[in-house]
Amino acid sequence: MDWVKRIDEYIGVKAEKFYKTTLFRSDALLLGLNCLEPGQAQKPHDHADQDKFYFVVEGVGNFWLGEERVTAVSGEVVWAAAGVAHGVANEGGGRLTLLVGIAPAP
Repeated sequence: MDWVKRIDEYIGVKAEKFYKTTLFRSDALLLGLNCLEPGQAQKPHDHADQDKFYFVVEGVGNFWLGEERVTAVSGEVVWAAAGVAHGVANEGGGRLTLLVGIAPAP
């Protein structure tokens, strides 16, 4: 198993939907990368029994957290507790790259 991975080696693009890939996975935690091009979004959804975080690697994300909308930029982390509806949109002009963790893993 690779214990160390470079995020920039896993960045990708999908025209029809945002790109996502798994970096590490165990029963306790899934760690992945989501890349959203301008105009792409991850629609609000929830995980009843899983906490989730988004760390903004690059770009600006507009997040849904329950009834709230918040903006986070490179270097900031967003928390979505289990049961809270969450999603993100890239309404900016450049790529939005997010390091995402879900615990326990789906």
